[in-house]
Amino acid sequence: MGERPGDVLVHMRINESLVHGWDLARATGQVTSELPEDLAEQTWRDMIDVDLTGEWHAAKAAIPHLRAGGRGGSMILTSSELGLRAMPNTGHYTAAKHGVVGLMRTLALELAADFIRVNALAPTAVDTPMVMNSATYRLFRPDLENPTADDMAEASRAVNALPIPWVEPADISNALLWLASDESRYVTGITLPVDAGWLVK
Repeated sequence: MGERPGDVLVHMRINESLVHGWDLARATGQVTSELPEDLAEQTWRDMIDVDLTGEWHAAKAAIPHLRAGGRGGSMILTSSELGLRAMPNTGHYTAAKHGVVGLMRTLALELAADFIRVNALAPTAVDTPMVMNSATYRLFRPDLENPTADDMAEASRAVNALPIPWVEPADISNALLWLASDESRYVTGITLPVDAGWLVK
């Protein structure tokens, strides 16, 4: 079977981790927004394939390497704030990211005997091209015909408890590094929000 959307990115992330000798695996995803009645079947499948099946492919590829190392390790999946709550017009994304949380919890139980910890990150909006684009601006500001990053910032800031519109990539990296480090050696099966307090608001 040929590679599908997301497979290349997933393999890249796994290979980066294994080539550098880390006992770490991490996967990523994509996001789009559409009304449920307008959502094309292919869009649903692509979202599930990239954001959920891609995480499973990454885990499946990493598990034998982590086990073979005999030192345990850390597998970190990428969910989302929407893996812990819901938002209109994101059913396919929200379903995929909730699925990632379920997959992570199951893997945490299945791999614990090998001292392989499995956790997930749940970021809010992050200042990256995946978020900083016209589709996301419209998701946050459907009331405007051509919203900008500044328009989105106002709406995004309103959902966070901390008065910021989004987090920086370094904030996600720092959380990932903590989950991968010995400082979290007994932390497994959690979804760590890096969300400026969106979940508690």
